[in-house]
Amino acid sequence: MYNKISNMYKFKIKSEFKPTDDQKNAIENLSSGIKNNLTNQVLLGVTGSGKTFTVANVIENLQRPTLIISHNKTLAGQLYQEFRDFFPENAVSYFVSYYDYYQPEAYIPSTDTYIEKDASINELIDKLRLAATTNLLTRKDTIVIASVSCIYNIGSPVEYGHFIFEFTKGMKVKRDQVVKRLVELQYERNDYGFHRGTFRIRGDTIDVYPSYMDLGIRIEVLDNKIQGIKEIDPITGNIFKKDCKNYVLYPAKHFITDPTQNKEVFNEIKSDCNSRVKELKKIGRGLEAQRLLNKVNYDLEMIQEVGYVKGIENYSRYFDGRAPGEAPYSLLDYFSSPFGKDWLVVVDESHITFPQIRGMYAGDKSRKETLIDYGFRLPAAIDNRPLKFEEFLRKIPNFLATSATPSEWELSMAKGNYQELKTEAKKKVSIDGLTEQLLRPTGIPDPKVSIRPTKNQVSDCMNEIKKRAKKGQRTLVTTLTKRTAEDLSAYLAEQGVKVHYLHSDVKTLERGDILDDLRKGNYDCLVGINLLREGLDLPEVSLVAILDADKEGFLRSDVTLIQTMGRAARHVEGEVIMYADSVTGSMDRALKEVKRRREIQVKENTKMGITPKSIKKPIREKLIEQEEIKKTPWMQGEKGKSFFSLDKLDLDSLTPQEKTKLVKNLKSEMRIAATDLNFELAIEIRDKIKSLGNI
Repeated sequence: MYNKISNMYKFKIKSEFKPTDDQKNAIENLSSGIKNNLTNQVLLGVTGSGKTFTVANVIENLQRPTLIISHNKTLAGQLYQEFRDFFPENAVSYFVSYYDYYQPEAYIPSTDTYIEKDASINELIDKLRLAATTNLLTRKDTIVIASVSCIYNIGSPVEYGHFIFEFTKGMKVKRDQVVKRLVELQYERNDYGFHRGTFRIRGDTIDVYPSYMDLGIRIEVLDNKIQGIKEIDPITGNIFKKDCKNYVLYPAKHFITDPTQNKEVFNEIKSDCNSRVKELKKIGRGLEAQRLLNKVNYDLEMIQEVGYVKGIENYSRYFDGRAPGEAPYSLLDYFSSPFGKDWLVVVDESHITFPQIRGMYAGDKSRKETLIDYGFRLPAAIDNRPLKFEEFLRKIPNFLATSATPSEWELSMAKGNYQELKTEAKKKVSIDGLTEQLLRPTGIPDPKVSIRPTKNQVSDCMNEIKKRAKKGQRTLVTTLTKRTAEDLSAYLAEQGVKVHYLHSDVKTLERGDILDDLRKGNYDCLVGINLLREGLDLPEVSLVAILDADKEGFLRSDVTLIQTMGRAARHVEGEVIMYADSVTGSMDRALKEVKRRREIQVKENTKMGITPKSIKKPIREKLIEQEEIKKTPWMQGEKGKSFFSLDKLDLDSLTPQEKTKLVKNLKSEMRIAATDLNFELAIEIRDKIKSLGNI
């Protein structure tokens, strides 16, 4: 499979900017480190110093496939846009959790409550995930921007790579054989609703909509031979490319089972199930034993009939051929399988991303053990899990940690690795594996910081926001809780401030839209918690206000404060206001570090005659356009209101599949309206659902 990987394209940056001297030094240090087998390095770069551009140049220098890990989806989306702009001719992919909503399977013994797994999958993110793995199996010039989802089980890359359908023009094959192969690859037949992961049949023509692409494929079969292969627009059916000579189609899902191996795997699952049932009965838990037996038998029947079942990942150890306790396959294996150790790992905002990776395993294990103890899952379900931290470190060939505030752990890892280098190699890399990038190309120094009392902090903050708004500038306000962020947003809105809150409950794809609206001036202020810290690139922001700055804790540690203050370092008038009644140890350390960095930049400006200038940065196109809205006019609505124009719905024009989808979405909208206390709209939506006969 892997000998098909293309080396046709090379990483090539497209940018109007050239590296500054400070960036050139960092690029040379980091590139030399990798070439000299310095596997762990740290890039300490202040906010606005161009760390992303430096990393892009390192990738271009080394010409290696690269995994870039970010600690949240918002920043991953921003990085995806930036690297997509830097490398327009290369394969830049986005790999994050594809759930808009996710409730994991769980059991609460104290109340005897079983919670079935419930999830709402975003089809567009699913497409990007599948595109990422497909790119890794087909071309070397691949960059994947990922969240910590990259350490979760997604099935074997070898099995995924085996499950392909390669066909050529002139190939002898029956139409029914093509259909059978599509079903084996988990594509569903749907002659009415043609969407990703489906195929439709019209006479001797088969249209397939690959899960990882925006184009469809038309396969024309006549007289038991493929007469033509064409790329088509899945909406209009227009032909984009005539007469493709050959094509390779990849599976519609990551978890794929080989029917030829099912008998052996099923026997192993049944054997383990029987052993577990006997064990449960022996300790007097007959109810749990029967529950487990019913569950496993049902799942196996579903896999036997359709090749898939909800929760199939809990049996992944059997289908992957892994031993109990063995690490699951993750996105990391899709890098190492074709490329060995010849790839790069960049850990963005490493001071928070590494701890997040470290903590994923324990929480998942606790939930799974309860399900196993009470007969909802086989013990093998414990092996459907995220990687342990030590497994993660063993699987990656190296790491380049980037942060304005790296922790002692990554600094010690870089130093320890550096000490192992030969003397001549040490001369070619930065001291202790640490590279500093403290100068901004714009000449903007770290912002000035003032401390004000917490009394009347809200009204004082509001006045400062309005001052900036009059000058066309933006403000970020950080609070300690989600509730406070929402309440403060509501209060500011009542006072005439154009404001929005931003925290983890805001949907993945909406976060980028909110940030873009801030930059456009649709909002003068954003209120949030930790999402307003690392990596957000908002050059219009001239003020960062930190409420309750003297409340020691994670959200007010020196690292957090330095990161938060850095959001004002992209504007020439950048300023930070801390509302506090005393100076804590964290505040003192943060203030001293910001002062040190400010002095370095001011000294350089004086030496080189640099006049600081605010960053000018265009607003990029949306990470993911609302394609489904464009495709279905009956689902359009104004932003901030119902997603649907209820009075314009033409029910007679909808197919049965479209009506089913409409009812599902209308019910979601009804619940949202009720939650927002908009009962009139909720009733209107309910009546529309009733008219469809589905309530």
